[in-house]
Amino acid sequence: MIGERLRFRGLFQKYLVVLFSAVVIPLAAQGASEAWFGYRDQRATVDQLLSLQATSAAIRIQAFLDGITGELGWLVQLPWTEEPDERRRTDALRLLRQVPAIASLSLLDGDGRERLYVSRIGLNRIESRADRSRDPAAGGARTARIWFGDVTYNRGSEPYVTLAITGNRPSVGIAIAEVNLKLIWDVISAIKVGESGSAFVLDGPGRLIAHPDLSLVLRGDDEVTLRPFHLLREAVKAGNATGFDLRGNAVAAAAAPVTGPGWTVLVQQPLSEAFGPIYSALWRTAGLLLVGAGFAGVLAYVLAHRMTEPIRLLEEGTQRIGAGRFDYRIEMNTGDEFQRLADSFNAMAAELAVSQDHRERIAKLKRFLAPQVADLVDRTGDDSVLLGRRTEVVVVFCDLRGFTAFSASAAPEDIMSVLTAYYSALGKAITTYGATLISFSGDGLMVLVNAPVAVEQPALTAVDLALTMQSSVQRLIIGWRAQGYNVGFGVGLASGTATVGRIGYEDRFDYTAIGSVVNLAARLCASASDGEILMDGTVAEAVKTKHPLIDHGPRPLKGYDEARPVFGMVFHGARVSSEPAARVELAQGNHPNRVIDDRESPTT
Repeated sequence: MIGERLRFRGLFQKYLVVLFSAVVIPLAAQGASEAWFGYRDQRATVDQLLSLQATSAAIRIQAFLDGITGELGWLVQLPWTEEPDERRRTDALRLLRQVPAIASLSLLDGDGRERLYVSRIGLNRIESRADRSRDPAAGGARTARIWFGDVTYNRGSEPYVTLAITGNRPSVGIAIAEVNLKLIWDVISAIKVGESGSAFVLDGPGRLIAHPDLSLVLRGDDEVTLRPFHLLREAVKAGNATGFDLRGNAVAAAAAPVTGPGWTVLVQQPLSEAFGPIYSALWRTAGLLLVGAGFAGVLAYVLAHRMTEPIRLLEEGTQRIGAGRFDYRIEMNTGDEFQRLADSFNAMAAELAVSQDHRERIAKLKRFLAPQVADLVDRTGDDSVLLGRRTEVVVVFCDLRGFTAFSASAAPEDIMSVLTAYYSALGKAITTYGATLISFSGDGLMVLVNAPVAVEQPALTAVDLALTMQSSVQRLIIGWRAQGYNVGFGVGLASGTATVGRIGYEDRFDYTAIGSVVNLAARLCASASDGEILMDGTVAEAVKTKHPLIDHGPRPLKGYDEARPVFGMVFHGARVSSEPAARVELAQGNHPNRVIDDRESPTT
């Protein structure tokens, strides 16, 4: 009962996931797309609105400052004389009445001496002639014509800025005004974005100049108060249009510069208010998802209850088949897709039984036979092809020159690295030409062509194999010699009759060849130098019209009483010569190292 309940629960979960996905995923995709595009549209609208408000406020503040500088400009039109200038004093007093933001005004002559000072809260001074040429305002005005100082706080509360302007000529002097920035509050407090959006102004160092909450401005340069405003401005400058306000609420923000004094106007709106429509849409989508999930769960429960028994039978059958009981059959007569599925399982079990027998047979053969030999035995259905017999074969021997000295001095990891690359290159060539790898020991290989798998033109196949092996290994030798490994590679081939077949004992067999042709190929390999391919006369006779050859003449070989005729390939580096095919004369005679070409005349 516990097992059935667990299986039923798993089935319920499966159909719940399927039906849940079928119902909820489209709703989720639609809701996500609507939320995404709605967010983009709403965000664009909010950014546009905030940017418009910030730009408008910056323009109004700039116009306020330009109005003051314009009025001050009238005071620096005419050059000063040594006599008191009553007209300038009248103009200065008139300016204080017309521009309430100006708290005090100083007029300096061309030498930087104070000629007039009028103030709303202090005593006026006329012709004090105090030297103010080193005043930062005077120096700034001479450099930039219109100069704005840093914002300061009178008595630590009200913000002021020093503004200086000079005329087109040094003799007209400089006008310096202290401007009360509280009046900018009217501009900022008039900005409304939604229900709770607001604006504020910061100077270059980040001090608060204007804010709807005047008490924040009157706190002066209190660091705790100014820190949230600094962070929001830095976030906007970094390209992130979101940040946090003084209360820690997430806000969307935009900024606009006031170019003259280097101030920044920021307008902000809480994200909860800016994206309220998007949040409402998300809640509606979540409700639809919940309804769809409930519907999918009920439907999954009903279907799972009706389909428990067929699935249980299929589950039991698959467990038995998975355990290796390929003779087990699932009995089901529902007349629907489940029955067809059961029949498919039964057919699969039968095919698995056949496939398992096939794999076991191939696995046993490939433990001691070359892949093509194992495939041949599998195709013929018996292993009679492995029985001993005499046949014509071409034996190929190859090994590395200087490997013994190299292995005696090289590190073990270097030796194994060389052998790995060496056997990998030779293995690809052997597989490509369908040859049979008989054995390998150390750096030597013995390869058999035409047994047990017969090939057309075995001698030509063997020579092409040897050329490919030389080409592949010579490319490796270039890299080895660059590392200081002094090794070479030689190949020997011989063709003749040999006894081939399976030898060994019950747990291990090898396929091999026995005969004098094997010894001859081994001796030719031992006689070959680096980059050389040596072959006997039989192989040379078979390939003389296909490849250029070199007649080395009779050569004494170890184990043979008489010298044997030896032939080699015209092989340059890692490629075969492009000369026409050679015609090799096999008649007796000593012609050591003579290349015989079809283009030669017999008397040459």
